[in-house]
Amino acid sequence: MKSDMDQVDAVIKRRLASNVALIDQIGRYIIEAGGKRIRPRLVLLFSSALGFEGPERHELAATVEFIHTATLLHDDVVDESALRRGRETANAMFGNAASVLVGDFVYSRAFQMMVSLNRMRVLEVLADATNVIAEGEVLQLMNMHDPDLAVDDYLRVIRFKTAKLFEASARLGAILAEASPEIEEACADYGRCLGTAFQLIDDVLDYEGATTELGKNVGDDLREGKTTLPLLLAMSRGTDSERSMIRHAIEHGEVARLEEIVGIVRRTGAIEATRESARTETEKARQCLDILPASDAREALLELCFRSVDRSK
Repeated sequence: MKSDMDQVDAVIKRRLASNVALIDQIGRYIIEAGGKRIRPRLVLLFSSALGFEGPERHELAATVEFIHTATLLHDDVVDESALRRGRETANAMFGNAASVLVGDFVYSRAFQMMVSLNRMRVLEVLADATNVIAEGEVLQLMNMHDPDLAVDDYLRVIRFKTAKLFEASARLGAILAEASPEIEEACADYGRCLGTAFQLIDDVLDYEGATTELGKNVGDDLREGKTTLPLLLAMSRGTDSERSMIRHAIEHGEVARLEEIVGIVRRTGAIEATRESARTETEKARQCLDILPASDAREALLELCFRSVDRSK
């Protein structure tokens, strides 16, 4: 996908440019940090799998990356994060106010790009997605420091906050190709399942990964008071004293005993159980691809299912 992604990166650089120096500076800082670019890849792969190769796909792929980038800028301020993708976050480098305002700029630039495509269906899908993502952010904020969070409520946040943009990206590839409603829904279902799996693994890596590989600080979720599936499973499977320790850490955002908590999460099998939940989601995603004709793009989408689970960062 190198050629296509190079074109997407060119669109990103061109569209992110601003005559306001600070916007330009922070924009360059964000882009140079890189990232997996999975959401734009979904736009490209699904449009290609369905036979659409027009230049609009690069513009739309860049648009979804802008929406994702804006959410990251705002997330890092809310979470008081200091490290992302192995570098200082924009808010750590430039301050919270600048980070929030540039996030607003990136959001609004994304909507300018949507309008330029002159396709009402594209606007409808992305306007809906950004609204749901915002709801997910608020839901997550409400769930902070709550050790009694239900698994269904945890999964709802994932589907709103993370999986919704995966779903929209996959759907947009089908829309560009003017696919049938049945195919469009299959593509959207793939994106939703893949996005759910991807976030589940992110939550695993907060207790299994290493800071140097992850590009963020291990234990950040606990520090922020986020009750994720590995912790919920560890509490349900651990001893009374272990459950009490984890509850206290969630309620107070305490990482002083992080090493002990990581040990509990591993000993109770919570990590592998969460990975298994992610595998279940990717199997659902894989089945959604049965409706697509054979192609290199379809094979890449299949491979993405496996890579999303078996990763270390």
